[in-house]
Amino acid sequence: MLSSARPAYHAPARTLRRRVAASLCASSLLAAGITAIGTPVATAQSSQVFGSIADITPESAVQLGTSPKPLPPHANSTVDSGLPVAAPTADQLTPGTVHAEVPLDPSVGLPAAATQQRFAYTTIDQHGQAATSTAAIFLPEGPAPEGGFPVLAWAHGTTGLGTQCAPSINPRSERDSQYLSHWLNQGYAIVASDYAGLGSPGLHSYLNGKVTGANVIDSVIAAQNLPEGAQLSNQWSVIGQSQGGGAALHVALQATERSQAAGLDFRGTVATGAPAYIEEIVLAGGPTFPPVPLPEGLTVYALYILGAFREARPDIDIDSVLTDEGKQMVATAEQSCYGQLAQSMDGVNLARAFNKPLRSLPGLEQALRDYMQTPTRGYDRPVFLGHGITDIDVPSPIGIILNSEMWLNQFVGDNRNNRVEVHWYPTDHRGTVMRSTTDSTPFMRSLFV
Repeated sequence: MLSSARPAYHAPARTLRRRVAASLCASSLLAAGITAIGTPVATAQSSQVFGSIADITPESAVQLGTSPKPLPPHANSTVDSGLPVAAPTADQLTPGTVHAEVPLDPSVGLPAAATQQRFAYTTIDQHGQAATSTAAIFLPEGPAPEGGFPVLAWAHGTTGLGTQCAPSINPRSERDSQYLSHWLNQGYAIVASDYAGLGSPGLHSYLNGKVTGANVIDSVIAAQNLPEGAQLSNQWSVIGQSQGGGAALHVALQATERSQAAGLDFRGTVATGAPAYIEEIVLAGGPTFPPVPLPEGLTVYALYILGAFREARPDIDIDSVLTDEGKQMVATAEQSCYGQLAQSMDGVNLARAFNKPLRSLPGLEQALRDYMQTPTRGYDRPVFLGHGITDIDVPSPIGIILNSEMWLNQFVGDNRNNRVEVHWYPTDHRGTVMRSTTDSTPFMRSLFV
């Protein structure tokens, strides 16, 4: 969330929005079937609960809030470090193929890194086609140990859909710089994918976990083919926050098999603030849902989902349920970074975007779940889950459901999880990242023993 100050007259509305968001997530918690003695199972019941709320809410009772404000300029000038970026050529179609590499400009680097480079590589996109992504690699100070530096793949959180939002062409946030520097100081090399569509051709497929997970894995494979690859171990893990926490879980589901094929050894996952079941809330969108403006971050996430899903699944006619204003809101989202869109959508009710319920579209429910659902079993390597008790970006009830399911699935059912550690922190979405290192650092160390 943005940290800028707000005028005093916004406070009551923002308080109401937070209460509504908490109520909606509490409803999802109950609808998912959490009990003291039962296994939590998130099902379509969640979207049915929200749909019922929408069905009984008269349009006259909906607080539409303000109209979207003009999109402000991007916060800073981007720095591409001189890296040429283009679609893969005919001889670059294999995922993990390196296209080009350049030194990363220090203004968009990490102060704790001894070596930092930016590179372009081949991966896949949401249409199953070969695509280009960019990434950065950071090496720690000192000589590489025998066998090379163990590798951490960093899956970043939400930056936006615009190509100018790629992390490797912008200064890292203070939090991300501190977090990644922590791992460098522990002796890990870091490979940080931007994800296909951010800093590269095409639209970023936001919260499409299977595709983003593949983008991250392919960055690790590509890094081994860089000159710096000679200093890397074949052992690696993934760390991720927020959108990247969800991506990290999807990495974990693919990584063992793909690593073995590439001669690598995947060890495990650290995911903080991971989103899940968001599709059930999005499915309820319509002219009467949400009934009031939500925190602008949740509106931003929803617009990014609509834009990315619309592009990934042109067979589902999203535009047919959007108002003219809604089409413009989604088009604006596709060109924006998070901070820009959050300012534009502050006080705006997402309900303005719809002329009829989103769930009225034939085939949408299953398609959206296929696009963004996070599985809760099938993790064959250890997983660390961290979540903030006061998180409202990925509200804590969502964390309770996801973390509880994954923890219990170590012991029940088929395709059980290997090992799942769950940690809760008395802080919000942003604060969980650094607070978690007290526990994630020894967890990660145990993976490389």
